[in-house]
Amino acid sequence: MKTTPKAAKPAPATPAADFWKLRLYIAGQTPKSLTALANLKRLCEQRLKGRYAIDVVDLIEQPRLAKDDQILAIPTLVRRLPPPMRKIIGDLSNTERVLAGLGLHSEPNTSPLELAPEAP
Repeated sequence: MKTTPKAAKPAPATPAADFWKLRLYIAGQTPKSLTALANLKRLCEQRLKGRYAIDVVDLIEQPRLAKDDQILAIPTLVRRLPPPMRKIIGDLSNTERVLAGLGLHSEPNTSPLELAPEAP
């Protein structure tokens, strides 16, 4: 399976259970896709610094990859690691929903997340 890694971080030397593998499905450079990517990068840097990898899959370029994770709407974020797999649909601007969906709501946070507003 070939993906388009547009924003990937190298795997750190940390235990596998502490490493997050995320895949963001988008469709081109639409405002919602760009907002979702910006929000995801910001969230990862604030909550998972050095412990994550992001694969960005543009379904305009690779539509067959939508079948792998049963993607029905875009943008969609898939948390592949740590298990269990989870999906979040939308531009990731609802901070509480994203944190809960990823299972990060219980981790301590030294500063509030400042995500970009939802695109019109």
